[in-house]
Amino acid sequence: MSIRTQLLKGILEGCILAVVDRQAVYGYELSLKLQGYGLFVSEGSIYPILLRLQKEKLLEGQMKSSPTGPNRKYYYLTKAGAKALDDFKVNWEAIKQPVEQLLHKED
Repeated sequence: MSIRTQLLKGILEGCILAVVDRQAVYGYELSLKLQGYGLFVSEGSIYPILLRLQKEKLLEGQMKSSPTGPNRKYYYLTKAGAKALDDFKVNWEAIKQPVEQLLHKED
């Protein structure tokens, strides 16, 4: 597993919560939105996380009809999910700056 893949797996949950916070999405749409930000993640990686986030009550899924095919499951952020996203942001900010300093510090 590449270093990029390992890093992405560690932050993907927070990124998914951030996308769903902006707009309810279905799985494939979520994948496209992440790609739009430069995070290339396969659907096969996203769906297990979505299921886990639902089990943890951070996301709620709702089936809706699609104008172009079968019904789709849209994901919505719950109150607990909003709290988890806030916690993720705090933790991300706490590690982002020190890592940036370490990587870009000139001796």
